Amino acid sequence: MKNRVTVSIAEQQYTFLAPEEDGYIQKVAEYVDARMRETMTDPSMSLLDGAILTAVNLADEHFKDVETAENLRRQLKEYLDESSRLKMELSEAKREIFRLQSKK
Repeated sequence: MKNRVTVSIAEQQYTFLAPEEDGYIQKVAEYVDARMRETMTDPSMSLLDGAILTAVNLADEHFKDVETAENLRRQLKEYLDESSRLKMELSEAKREIFRLQSKK
């Protein structure tokens, strides 16, 4: 079921049909509105120019976040690989200790 949500962005009313909850759509709209206000500091800037600059800023933020997430995934994979390697070493060391203790 789609929800009909009316929000205000840059003093303009927009109605969205979305499967997400009203509160989520409101939160997204408030975020976009705040970013538009940050971008549109010059009163002579047109709404279109402000929207385009805001979109570029949000896209930049998105791509940087994706890169950060990829770096974290890569780092996590390295940690998991290292953990697996160390577990194997520990297992081998335990077998060697058991073997040496059995010789006594």
